[in-house]
Amino acid sequence: MKIKELPIKFEFNGQNNYIYPSLLISNNELTLIDTGYTGFLHLIENEILKHGYEMKHLKRIIITHYDDDHIGSLYDFKEKYPWINIIASDLEAKYISGEMKSERLIQAEQKLENMPEEEMEFGKWFIQQLKNLKHVPIDEKVQDGDMILDNKCRIIATPGHTSGHISLYIPSLKSVITGDAAVKENQELVIANPHFCLHIEKAEQSLNKIKSLQAEHYYCYHGGKLTLMEA
Repeated sequence: MKIKELPIKFEFNGQNNYIYPSLLISNNELTLIDTGYTGFLHLIENEILKHGYEMKHLKRIIITHYDDDHIGSLYDFKEKYPWINIIASDLEAKYISGEMKSERLIQAEQKLENMPEEEMEFGKWFIQQLKNLKHVPIDEKVQDGDMILDNKCRIIATPGHTSGHISLYIPSLKSVITGDAAVKENQELVIANPHFCLHIEKAEQSLNKIKSLQAEHYYCYHGGKLTLMEA
């Protein structure tokens, strides 16, 4: 098994930004972790092709949690590649499929009620972005400790950023794919955007949980790959 980081460059509010979805390669099958914002299908496709892989080998997509920068292009992927198996946690699956109103949308609507006037325009825009997300059924629901991908990858429940957030641990590669359970800042793992955390105490516990795995490589969706040197 191999992990490839997919640096996706985009512009937001006039500034260059990056996200870093991960691609797992096992037995010539590809598994994509998270799908970027709406309209990012071609950006991610191009990055996969650049690494020399073919889209026909993309067999599954794992969604770490419901947020517009992680599920934005999921519908487009499923439309273009209908054979893809979509995997998410039990709880996040309810939001992604539209069975329940998402925690993030509820949070955004509540924040809007007490938002300063200068932030109101962004708040309304963000709510609309969430409302525009297309729902997609989940093919496989996973829980903490489940082993997937021929028992090579372990699901790690990492609630906090959202309630059903998951990360992935690949013991053979001493690697963790963090989603938003951690970001890389100044060569350290820290909590992702505390302002958006639904449960900050749980987020801290989850950060400690993935740190305790003592992996050598942490693939962060925001900030990119962090490699920790052994003491």
